[in-house]
Amino acid sequence: MAMEASEIARLIKEALPDAQVNIEDLRGDGDHYAAQVVSSAFIGKSRVQQHQIVYAALRGKMGDELHALALQTSAPAA
Repeated sequence: MAMEASEIARLIKEALPDAQVNIEDLRGDGDHYAAQVVSSAFIGKSRVQQHQIVYAALRGKMGDELHALALQTSAPAA
């Protein structure tokens, strides 16, 4: 079952309202995406913690409806 890029962005923005989210469908199949997420929630967090926050926002859809997500996260530039 494929997932729309807009749904991925919506879930992330629900969890991280200030986030700047850019989603790219890598293969055009709705299963392989790249996401760039910038949020102040990432300040002081390790890269692993940042990714965990995003995966939690996806509410268990990773590995089920969403097969692959290449994730880049960062805090906003000061």
